[in-house]
Amino acid sequence: MNKIFSALSDPTRREMINRLRHGDMSVSELSQPFSIGKSAITKHLKALEAAGLMSRRIAGRVHHCHLELEALKTAYEWLSFYQNFWDNKLEALDNFVTKNKDP
Repeated sequence: MNKIFSALSDPTRREMINRLRHGDMSVSELSQPFSIGKSAITKHLKALEAAGLMSRRIAGRVHHCHLELEALKTAYEWLSFYQNFWDNKLEALDNFVTKNKDP
């Protein structure tokens, strides 16, 4: 899971994931809006692949990128636990403050 959150910590990689949610793209299509070099794009794609967030299919000379939702689901489930935990704590605090408010 550390690799997932490490990959998601970068805004370029988050935007790549956002773009892939619309469907598979070639590396050149995926890299179009970014003003960075090919080596930087490759580095970002390798980080996404290493985290299991993206897979690549090669057709001739074209590399097609695919979003792997299972890795995102794992991260979401982990975060959801803590969201529920804090929501419950904050609700209890709110109830306590409301109950003990001076008239």
